[in-house]
Amino acid sequence: MSNNNNTVIPDDLITTINDFKKSKNGQMINIHGKEYATVAHRIAIFRRNLGAKAKIETEVISIDKDTVVCKATISLSGNVIATGLAEEKRTASRINQTSALENCESSAVGRALAFCGITNDQIASAEEVSAAIEQQDIKIQTCLKDLNSVSHAGNYKEWLSKNKVFLSDLKSKNPLVYKDFMEKFTSAKNNLQQRGVI
Repeated sequence: MSNNNNTVIPDDLITTINDFKKSKNGQMINIHGKEYATVAHRIAIFRRNLGAKAKIETEVISIDKDTVVCKATISLSGNVIATGLAEEKRTASRINQTSALENCESSAVGRALAFCGITNDQIASAEEVSAAIEQQDIKIQTCLKDLNSVSHAGNYKEWLSKNKVFLSDLKSKNPLVYKDFMEKFTSAKNNLQQRGVI
């Protein structure tokens, strides 16, 4: 837009994005060397800049005993500018056992705001990444527990086969966690060898 003096007037959304970029310091959460914004911070900047011009609507797409799917729609001055979808499994975490719907709604809103450009180049929110890490940690703990309960060589080979893809993904996507896992794996394997199990 421009006025009679041909001066460019910043778009409201562009102003909001710029404010977000300036306000990142101290507001981001560092997870594995990457900075992630919380959904609450994205909403605060959005509301501070756009107030009543902006609208955030959420809708439950589906809900059952296992899974919740939500959609968030962001409108500015009556025009839809972005949507975001999220899915939560009730078994994904302790919090989801009682609050899967709330987490799903927050994730959908966070994604929609990220699609508006209110992001530091990471679409996922700090909350989403933390939940994914917790899930990964549960899987790692389950793998180690299963390894420690191996009772014979065939059982050990079965464990290796069952966890091959997960460990390969872990190695490529999160080498630091993989390194820590391998130290625990080596210790558990040595224990099995000393006991004559494998």
